[in-house]
Amino acid sequence: MEIIISILSWIFRNILWINILLAILLVFFERRNPTTTWLWIMVLTFLPGIGFLLYLFIGQDLSKKKIFQLKEVEDHCFRDIAGFQGEQMKRDEYTYKDPNYTKYEDLITMNLISAESFFTQDNNIELYFDGEEKFKSLMKSIREAKEFVYLQYYIFKSDGLGKKIIDLLCEKAREGVEVKLLVDGMGARKFSRKYIKKLKDSGAEVAIFFPAFIPYLSLRINYRNHRKICIIDGKEGFIGGFNVGDEYIGLSKKFGYWRDTHIKITGSAVSSLQWRFNLDWRFATGSEITRCQTYLSDETGNTGVQVVSSGPDSKWASVKDAYLKMISNAKEKIYIETPYFIPDDSIFDALRIAGLSGLDVRIMMPCKPDHPFVYWASMSYIGELLEAGVKFYTYEKGFLHSKVVLMDDFVSSVGTANLDIRSFKLNFEVNAFIYDETINLKLTDRFLNDLKNCKEITLEEYSKRSKIVRIKESFSRLLSPIL
Repeated sequence: MEIIISILSWIFRNILWINILLAILLVFFERRNPTTTWLWIMVLTFLPGIGFLLYLFIGQDLSKKKIFQLKEVEDHCFRDIAGFQGEQMKRDEYTYKDPNYTKYEDLITMNLISAESFFTQDNNIELYFDGEEKFKSLMKSIREAKEFVYLQYYIFKSDGLGKKIIDLLCEKAREGVEVKLLVDGMGARKFSRKYIKKLKDSGAEVAIFFPAFIPYLSLRINYRNHRKICIIDGKEGFIGGFNVGDEYIGLSKKFGYWRDTHIKITGSAVSSLQWRFNLDWRFATGSEITRCQTYLSDETGNTGVQVVSSGPDSKWASVKDAYLKMISNAKEKIYIETPYFIPDDSIFDALRIAGLSGLDVRIMMPCKPDHPFVYWASMSYIGELLEAGVKFYTYEKGFLHSKVVLMDDFVSSVGTANLDIRSFKLNFEVNAFIYDETINLKLTDRFLNDLKNCKEITLEEYSKRSKIVRIKESFSRLLSPIL
């Protein structure tokens, strides 16, 4: 006992130096952005003991090496297709259905190379802006499924909406349809084990991405699977911002009306969504992927789509790079809807330059925060961009959760990635990049209609913020690399 007390006493007396040593060993072990590195040095130095625990939970994850190994071995399904397309485009041998595609060949090529996201031209797109509408369509597709139903959500709750979907999945599984449900270990912590058992008893398969060490308590904040993907028989694919829970159909007293954007794809792009699901399922379950199933479509659509995934297992920050390319290449407008606005230096500078160049740059955010520190950090970035001519709006009708970026009158992005550092580097995300004038027009019309329920943040109003608000913003911005 005396020896243990002596050891603990020595650790307590030297905790500061031990913490500094751990900071050096841990932080510099990984290649990081210098800003993030200095932030962690401050946390580890000024919060001895506590800072080290914070670093373990949200700063570093030993599973990252495992992720990279899986990525290197398996994520090659469409490498040959993407490579072949890229070579054809380079030699001007690729045939586009729509001549407008050639104007954005640099963006298409970048996605081909960085994300192995092959380009498809035979798709049809349906847009959903309301949760009731989206889930009505999804449940209809599930009811009509003949072969398989694959669902992947970050948040899945066992509430009214969740139970309806669970009951339907159980019904389809008992009919002999292959049913797989993949949820995130932190986002789906309110997913009752009783309903997981019910699904499994019906013949459905359920997997959890990075499950919690302790049930209902997930401390591993980084490397969450933020994707929302549904594939029905390899023919229909859903992707966007809606999770599963009553708040997403407007039943939350706290948030009220939930404004989001989701799409349904029919066409060859569905095969990219299915391969993304297969990889995530493989990581969560350890099961083998027997073959690369492309399910090339017989659809007669004419919308170009690339499905771009990114995350800690990606060599490149592919979704962020595509956002950056859209902002940098825009000639007329950039419209953005995002619940969280914490841009890194490259996105911030691109928006600032676009504003200074006279482009119509508008950014819409929620008026009410679901995460206060993230909200205050978001507000801290607005001032300089307002001075550059960028316009900001807060959505007042309810909660804005839509993740949409619109470039000029042709290119649109709809998916799961927010305009923040966490989505760019720390979470697993997936977006559909859509090349179509009609879809862009519909999304633009919805954006302009949403403005009727918004309040513009003027530079004059922004400059009148109280000192308390400014302090909150400054502190939150300091933490923005890890928010």
